[in-house]
Amino acid sequence: YFCVICNKNFTQKSTLTTHSQVHTGEKPFSCSVCNKSFAKKSTLTDHSLIHTGEKPYACSVCNKSFSRRSSLTLHRHIHTGEKPYSCCVCNKSFSNRSGLADHNRVHTGEKPFLCKICNKSFSVKSTLIKHNYVHTGEKPYS
Repeated sequence: YFCVICNKNFTQKSTLTTHSQVHTGEKPFSCSVCNKSFAKKSTLTDHSLIHTGEKPYACSVCNKSFSRRSSLTLHRHIHTGEKPYSCCVCNKSFSNRSGLADHNRVHTGEKPFLCKICNKSFSVKSTLIKHNYVHTGEKPYS
């Protein structure tokens, strides 16, 4: 099975169906507490733990707990030093996929995070968030 929009291949039709929501923006699973919507039921299930405060996944090294198994997996890289995500341009390695994605924008020059107030764009979302303090006058680090 392959996606007619991006030509990505899948071994199961159900996986293709779920993938197609990336292109349509369809998010059929809604949180009953905050109404936030999700493309996958498993993502909604993970999200629900935010409201309950439950953190069932604990690190066996330092006992820090997480609401998502994926967060625990990423956290473990702190202890192991593992950096499985490498840049194909400069070979710099990262402990998580989002770190690599942020880094790739150094090479592409892409700045997808736009300030709605002054239209300045940023390559990393956290930089945009910090930039917004210029407009709000908030000083969270003082």
